[in-house]
Amino acid sequence: MNALEKQLKPYSKTIVSLLKGVVERKSSVWDDLVHYQFEIQEYIAQIGLELIIKKEEGFAFVKQFKDSEDKVIGLTTRRQIGFEASVVLIVLRQSLEEFDSNPTQQGSEKFITDTEIKAELSLFLAEGFNKLKFQRNLSTHINKVVELGFLKEITRKEQETKYQIHRIIKEKVTLDILNDFKTKLESYVESL
Repeated sequence: MNALEKQLKPYSKTIVSLLKGVVERKSSVWDDLVHYQFEIQEYIAQIGLELIIKKEEGFAFVKQFKDSEDKVIGLTTRRQIGFEASVVLIVLRQSLEEFDSNPTQQGSEKFITDTEIKAELSLFLAEGFNKLKFQRNLSTHINKVVELGFLKEITRKEQETKYQIHRIIKEKVTLDILNDFKTKLESYVESL
């Protein structure tokens, strides 16, 4: 056994998985994540990260600490996602919020098709907005949201794709952000 192997912790693979992205309950490292959560938090805190575990929703991720001046070390970069992808995110977040607020829903996962996304977007965007151009490029915007990890493709048939809305969207797009974006969008559309 070499010196590096001696340094490995039983949760090293879990930390690597967290640094790559969201870890879901069905992941091979989930049990280690839950078992060693305090050790993992202590370890990643040294580089300015915080472990967030949502056991009831079945996922975990890391985020950067913010200091008292609301600044971060800068370990990860913030990505600009563009207005159109932001609108898709807001619609998905709103859809998940409505799903969670309806106690008659079956299951805990929210599924949505690209046709349903288009329908919800058309209700969301007011008159005067260039809906035709937006709809034409919608698959590009949906693909961006999939790439960011907020949507997961479940099935693809001839003209329709079914997605699962990943619950991490609730952590990244809070209700405050949702309401603020709606207000800004309304102001923007009124100015057209």
